Amino acid sequence: MDSIADAITIIRNGYLARKKTVNVPYSRLKKQIAEKLLLLGFLEGLEIDEKEKRLKISLRYQESEPAIHAIEKVSKPSLRLYTRAEKIPKVLSGRGEVILSTPKGILTGAEAKKARLGGELLLRVW
Repeated sequence: MDSIADAITIIRNGYLARKKTVNVPYSRLKKQIAEKLLLLGFLEGLEIDEKEKRLKISLRYQESEPAIHAIEKVSKPSLRLYTRAEKIPKVLSGRGEVILSTPKGILTGAEAKKARLGGELLLRVW
């Protein structure tokens, strides 16, 4: 079971169905990833429901088009992909972003390059 891939699928299906909000099962890792997507401007809002252990994610739309055009998992349980800080890939010539799991926590590609940290490539979004 890959809980990050499940969360990404829930978000992608929410955009395709033009929903305003989606509910994702809570975990600290998924919360940190959602916070990074919120920081990058791909999500509208994020609420944590402690009682039901769910993340309520508000999806962002720009002129009725989803803010996220594509979101995909890079590292999979069967094939983990790691990178050094110098080799962090650009997504669509800088129009997208990668999210990494580093020794300092979950970081965007730009944050990891600035901190000179490498790590596991989790997902790519644009």
